[in-house]
Amino acid sequence: MQNFTLIPMQFAVPDFLPALPEIYLLAGTCLVLLVDLFLKDSQRFISYLLAQVVLIITALLVLASFTGFPFFESLQLSSAEKVTTFSEMFVLDPMARILKLTIIIITIGVFVYSRDYLRSRDMYKGEYFTLGLFAVLGMMIMVSAQTMLLIYLGLELLSLSMYAMVAFRRDDGRASEAAMKYFVLGAIASGMLLYGMSMIYGVSGSLHLEHIGRFMASNQVMDNIGLLLGLSFIIVGLGFKLGVVPFHMWVPDVYDGAPTSVTMFLGAAPKIAAFAMIIRLLVEGLGDLVQGWQQILAILAALSLLAGNIIAIAQTNIKRMLAYSTISHMGFVLMGILAGTQTGYSASMFYIITYAIIATGGFAVVILLSRKGHEADQLSDLKGLSSRSPWSAFMMMLFLFSMAGVPPTVGFYAKLSVIQAVVNVNIIWLAVFSVVMSVIGAYYYLRAIKLMYFDKPDEFDAVNNSLINVKSQWDFSLLLSINGLSVIALGIFPGALMSLCVWAISSSI
Repeated sequence: MQNFTLIPMQFAVPDFLPALPEIYLLAGTCLVLLVDLFLKDSQRFISYLLAQVVLIITALLVLASFTGFPFFESLQLSSAEKVTTFSEMFVLDPMARILKLTIIIITIGVFVYSRDYLRSRDMYKGEYFTLGLFAVLGMMIMVSAQTMLLIYLGLELLSLSMYAMVAFRRDDGRASEAAMKYFVLGAIASGMLLYGMSMIYGVSGSLHLEHIGRFMASNQVMDNIGLLLGLSFIIVGLGFKLGVVPFHMWVPDVYDGAPTSVTMFLGAAPKIAAFAMIIRLLVEGLGDLVQGWQQILAILAALSLLAGNIIAIAQTNIKRMLAYSTISHMGFVLMGILAGTQTGYSASMFYIITYAIIATGGFAVVILLSRKGHEADQLSDLKGLSSRSPWSAFMMMLFLFSMAGVPPTVGFYAKLSVIQAVVNVNIIWLAVFSVVMSVIGAYYYLRAIKLMYFDKPDEFDAVNNSLINVKSQWDFSLLLSINGLSVIALGIFPGALMSLCVWAISSSI
């Protein structure tokens, strides 16, 4: 009879500290969900406050991990600059810290802007805030993912939450239609992305981005058909998530059909996570295929600039106009990435952060103009805004000027930095093309400003043209003012944020 010796299995206990913000956010979200079960409709403000507290504490936990930048060194925070855990599947580097903090801040602003909009439409439910927190968790996982598997899991958590948020107004046929389109096309894009990842795994034998990068550095990658096919499928999936042409067909319909508060969230925070996903996959994992994906991204960027700006001119719906505007802005983001340099990556990171700030403010003014039974989603709703609310009109003008790239707003510096990055790698045609498209795109932004300052409402009615009563919404008014003034401040003094982006990229890639 043979004797068998039992060998105890050894499990390495992972370091949970780098993932502490995500762990806390998951626990806090579950707490909000449980507490909301015992609340009456008149007590929903408790769910709102709990969600904001969870986000604020999560932001503080992320902030506590900063290091390496002079401002944060003076705070004597953690000394770890770039750490990995969970068998190197999860990474916490400077880029992840900054993007996570930005996502959380944007979401806090979205919740503030959304509160009274939701209450006036009988959508003030705890599920809205719970879904939003789960979406933030998915985005934070995407930002710190170091393997393709974790990227996909974070993406699905984000996507499933957003599908439900788009369809949150259950009695609205347009919202349900938008959610169905988003779900079907999103499932196809996720399948494409997963198929591309499986092909990369089949060739390289690893899901880990660093291992894939080492495999490509030691092999002839441009001659490998499997890698090129996998890259193509991955770019299709990424193009959909970013909303660039020709994978943009869902953007106008979803922006228009979804509740404005959901459109605001969808148009800002997930774009930051999509940028992080592109950096992780294309730069860190497939960086040696730069000659392949650089040409593809150049075409996608040019098409997005062309279609986004040209089609936006014909729009009379504000949300659809901003949707096509988003498509053109994502073309600028791709321009920085396709440059293939740290300067370009930094410029794209600066662009996506500032665009999220601008888009949030723009949709906030649309919410301000809306009321129960009426969505201010037509350009005609802007008529005479300067006479009804001069400060709100001035804030909207700042957001539109920044989207158009007019100095001294931050949009001008963001576009300039991206164009400079493209010029530095001698892609002159794309730089010239982007300038021409920016000039064309300025038309529909200036048209909206003209309506606010030089036109009168078609039929002036004190009820139909009144703003939401913001006197009691001090947090809404204060945040909108900070949001608008930050567009000017970052435009005049862009150095601090740009330095932060340069430091994050150089320390992470």
